[in-house]
Amino acid sequence: MKKHPWLIRPDPIPFRYGDYGAIRRNFLVEDYRAASADHNVVKTVHMEAEWDPSDPVGETEWLHALHDRTGYPHALIGQAWFARSDIEAVLKGHTAFPLMRSIRQKPAAAPSPDAFTPGLPGSMADPAFRAGYGLLARFGLHYDLQTPWWHLGEAADLARDFPDTLIILNHTGLPADRSRAALAAWREAMEVFAHQPNTAVKISGIGVPGEAWTADLNREVVLDAVRIFGPNRAMFASNYPVDSLCGGFDEIFSGFKEIVGGLPAGDQRALFHDTAERLYRPV
Repeated sequence: MKKHPWLIRPDPIPFRYGDYGAIRRNFLVEDYRAASADHNVVKTVHMEAEWDPSDPVGETEWLHALHDRTGYPHALIGQAWFARSDIEAVLKGHTAFPLMRSIRQKPAAAPSPDAFTPGLPGSMADPAFRAGYGLLARFGLHYDLQTPWWHLGEAADLARDFPDTLIILNHTGLPADRSRAALAAWREAMEVFAHQPNTAVKISGIGVPGEAWTADLNREVVLDAVRIFGPNRAMFASNYPVDSLCGGFDEIFSGFKEIVGGLPAGDQRALFHDTAERLYRPV
């Protein structure tokens, strides 16, 4: 079986949560069930986990075999690289499997807002990226986008120029800097992106390096994301086991429940279930 290079290489890569040694191990269905046991998880969506890029469809094939044995996962997000010469074959390979719903490729990104470079090679404005991205609609696939908030202007342009492809923003636009100025800029970028109707957001991956995950730490980010997108274009996600580096599954989901506990019941159901059910169509 192919492995995930970033998890098995002897020299760990730079990582936004710092040391990730604790997750350099198997995390299978029984581990997920144990972590989420205190919550009513009815279906799951598996996010591509940076499988060996020389065989991107291999992860999808392996996960289907896992589903056949265990019933998990219930929908998939696959890996593809839009600028590759074989992108069409890769997308065709993914969509041969019935659980496939979306593709994630992390576009090239500047390390900070001050370093933002429009049209960076490999970015969402790169013609080579866009050429491959334009194939998603043909194959009936969404795009799961992981990028820091200072690239959301390019993401809005991508959504506008390809209106038949839904973009689901991962990790809430990565608002790691919680200073007042940075949060104001994050909100503005999120509003620009959300203005495009073919966009949605997953509220996940909002841990702050060096700090424990708490409702108080993340309340403002969560409520702003829900306000900007509305509950029918927003959903909670665990990002597990990666987010175990900053909090337990129960701490994170109990925190989400506390934060939105004052919202109408229908809005809460949308955030925890209905939006994901509608967009990912888990079996």
